[in-house]
Amino acid sequence: MEDNFFERVYDVVRQIPEGKVTSYGAIAKALGSARSARMVGWAMNASHGHQDVPAHRVVNRIGVLSGKHHFDGTNLMQQLLENEGIEVIDNQIVDFEKHFWQPEVKRL
Repeated sequence: MEDNFFERVYDVVRQIPEGKVTSYGAIAKALGSARSARMVGWAMNASHGHQDVPAHRVVNRIGVLSGKHHFDGTNLMQQLLENEGIEVIDNQIVDFEKHFWQPEVKRL
């Protein structure tokens, strides 16, 4: 179950357009598991072997880079976002609503 859920999370994260971000909760909701935001976080933490999963584009519900300590280097998550044109101040995305990408909710 867990591996399958993680793969479904990665499928959603791969769809996040460059220059956009989404939240753990939005991904969980899109997968039909609205209360599983923490599990989405675990999936993101376990995604480091997947070079095609842009984990830096997943933040918390108010735009804070809550997963940044899981990246190599002190500011790698912020640098990756800034390279995509997203401004970050004090570990929080500026104009979060403008950059937010809402994943499509899957109907079961």
